[in-house]
Amino acid sequence: MKPISTTKLLIVTALFFITFTNLAFFRNILGVYPISLKNGFFLLSLPVAFTCVNITLLSLVCFKHTTKPILIILLVAASLAAYFMDMYNVIIDDTMVDNIVKTDLHEAYDLLSTKQLMYLILFGILPAIFIYRTPLQNTSIRQLIKSRLAITSSSLLILVIALLTFGNFYASFFREHKSLRLYANPSYLVYSTGKFLKRFYQASAAELKPLGIDARIAATDSHRELIVFVVGETARADRLSINGYGKATTPRLAAADVISFTHFEACGTSTAVSAPCMFSVYGQADFSKEEGVSTENVLDVLQRSGVNVVWLDNNSDSKGVANRIDYQDYKTSANNPQCDDECRDMGMLAHLQEYIDAHPTGDIFIVLHQMGNHGPAYYKRYPPAYETFKPVCKTNQLEDCSSLEISNAYDNALLYTDAFLGKTIDLLRQNTDDFEAALLYASDHGESLGENGLYLHGMPRLFAPETQTHVPVVMWFSDNFDPTEVDIPSLKASRHKPFTHDAIFHTILGLMEIETGVYQADLDLVDRSQADTIPKATVEPMLSAE
Repeated sequence: MKPISTTKLLIVTALFFITFTNLAFFRNILGVYPISLKNGFFLLSLPVAFTCVNITLLSLVCFKHTTKPILIILLVAASLAAYFMDMYNVIIDDTMVDNIVKTDLHEAYDLLSTKQLMYLILFGILPAIFIYRTPLQNTSIRQLIKSRLAITSSSLLILVIALLTFGNFYASFFREHKSLRLYANPSYLVYSTGKFLKRFYQASAAELKPLGIDARIAATDSHRELIVFVVGETARADRLSINGYGKATTPRLAAADVISFTHFEACGTSTAVSAPCMFSVYGQADFSKEEGVSTENVLDVLQRSGVNVVWLDNNSDSKGVANRIDYQDYKTSANNPQCDDECRDMGMLAHLQEYIDAHPTGDIFIVLHQMGNHGPAYYKRYPPAYETFKPVCKTNQLEDCSSLEISNAYDNALLYTDAFLGKTIDLLRQNTDDFEAALLYASDHGESLGENGLYLHGMPRLFAPETQTHVPVVMWFSDNFDPTEVDIPSLKASRHKPFTHDAIFHTILGLMEIETGVYQADLDLVDRSQADTIPKATVEPMLSAE
């Protein structure tokens, strides 16, 4: 094979990226700027400008010994990114990179498909083999610098000409349609990976800050509390029949006379963000992964106060929330007695009574982290007995299913969650002789089921549709709960008011009757009679290194 210069190889690779791994990018572009005489020349300039950007970026990092390794890694990564963007219209930002890194083998298996393998082979492995086998010309440092300067300056010149010629279009492209450039592959993928790595190392180096060191159980608390908090997965508020949905997806909850909040907004659009945020003192506006990892959460505050705290997990993990408390993995048959095709959420209830009985003193707070409606293989999220709504999408390649089939599979998974929550309430009822018992259920984020061509979740919060941010939150209280502590009529009257995940942290403290400066009564969902007597504070005084 004839040797080729590294500069020519970069140009060929940049053209390959534009031609084969940016279908989602151009599809979304055409959705905003349809083909017409008015848009025609701008649309023709866009792939040219994008290619020039890629050439410039590759020229900055690819040199004699780094060219092949970098191009091979980028081709494989871009082929996989192209598959998910093309099939599900998702964006690979730093949060999505975080999700990918934290995806376990079981979740990864659910995402595998023949189409994904074809993308990997055709757009990743085969061109990578071509690059690996292509000999590069031996050039001096002076020649390399000269050729790079020539191609970089030419690319920048073409880019400037395009920007100046179609300035109005590009101004609109960058200012009014920012989400479009997030589909650029692999440039935005590289940027997102770099952002993730920076955040990861910053969080790893951060020292843990204690939270609520003044926390104590209120002296007036004369009852033992038993609270189960179910962290749901990928559930949408508009798919619960108790919220008005047409299919009977929540019959058990309806019979249990729960309080369902209908306008609850999630902190993020992925578990990696929303799960830590729900337990964090930092609200959505102030939360960051760095702050979440480097600051204790509400479970630490409960444990410090003397509450018995345990986290049972049937999802990938706690995303760092349960690092300092009792953690039990139910993704394995060693703990979970209900495992068939996968381990079921219902199995987390198997040993709960034993745990309660083993703690004869003190309040108890239990977290159950569901597998819930985790997609795209919704049909796997429930046992066959719960396949009520048919026909069902029985593949993870959602683009091959009708909207009805996808909805039915998703709704069947919600029906199983309803049964799981009903069983949890039954268990709580069995313990009301010894406890004031309550259930709190909140999903981490929602899900797109094909609306506007978008599937799954994880869109950047700024651009995310309501289907990914509007989540169900449900509460249930035992009949023996002190009415001076929980005003049920007031709660029911507030169920249609707008709330956010910011309320979860303070509601947990309120339910457990924890007195601390971190508690803010105005963010507590529960209308408590003593709320006005609990001091409020900003975040800073709550934190202490003492």
